[in-house]
Amino acid sequence: MPATVQFVPTAFSLIAVFCWGTSDFLGGYASKRSDSFLVTLLSHVGGFVLMITLVLASHAVLPSRTSQLWAVAAGALGGIGLALFYRALASGRMGLAAPVAAVLGAAIPTTFGIVVEGFPGAMPVAGFVLAGLGIWLISRPDSRTGSEGLGLAFLAGLGFAGFFLCINQTGVASAVWSAAISRFASLVLVGFIVLVRGGVPRVRRMDAILGIFAGFLDSTGTLVFIRADQTGRLDAAVVLTSLYPAVTVLLARFLLKEHFTRWKAVGIAAALLAVPLIALR
Repeated sequence: MPATVQFVPTAFSLIAVFCWGTSDFLGGYASKRSDSFLVTLLSHVGGFVLMITLVLASHAVLPSRTSQLWAVAAGALGGIGLALFYRALASGRMGLAAPVAAVLGAAIPTTFGIVVEGFPGAMPVAGFVLAGLGIWLISRPDSRTGSEGLGLAFLAGLGFAGFFLCINQTGVASAVWSAAISRFASLVLVGFIVLVRGGVPRVRRMDAILGIFAGFLDSTGTLVFIRADQTGRLDAAVVLTSLYPAVTVLLARFLLKEHFTRWKAVGIAAALLAVPLIALR
């Protein structure tokens, strides 16, 4: 595929980076003060409403039954992954939990993409390595960073990997329908978890608003990721979009004043350098 063609999937991927990174920051921040699963539920409600509105507005064609089932599976895995992820962000440091989940969530589908779609070329692989190094450096804990939330982040990463693999199987089906169906599946799953947990989950009004807005961004990120996957390669789309922790970390640094080491700065620089390499064919 010519290098010029890669501008489209790369642009979609970078939009997803901004959407997912900002969404995770807002959802994690809201979960620090309110019930994380209820924040996640509100996020899914907001995301589903936005996607179904886009479906109706665009008169998109309903996907086949097989594509619908893959979207449901993607939503279920992504939904539980996101709930665990928000909990990890709330119980530990955003600058550690976000990259750990991203590394694991990217490694599995990227390997799958290379096996199925073939070797992408020397330059993209160099970009993959550089991006992986960047994410690792961003996640590198310093002396003031504890390991709280690390186990939850690991499980969340498995859920994210499952989402990438399943949504890829929807093929060329309507991206907005796939996003809406997957969001509905995750909404039902998270809603069930909230109901069976017992107790009275509480959420502050501002945290509810942040959760809903996080859902808008998260579902938009899902939509543009699907388009990146449809117009390019799975491995490139996954690696590029998995750079979203850089956005989360930067927001945590500048808005919450979380500790920011020079290694994180080097990691973000490596991630930025990886983008044009991955886009090149």
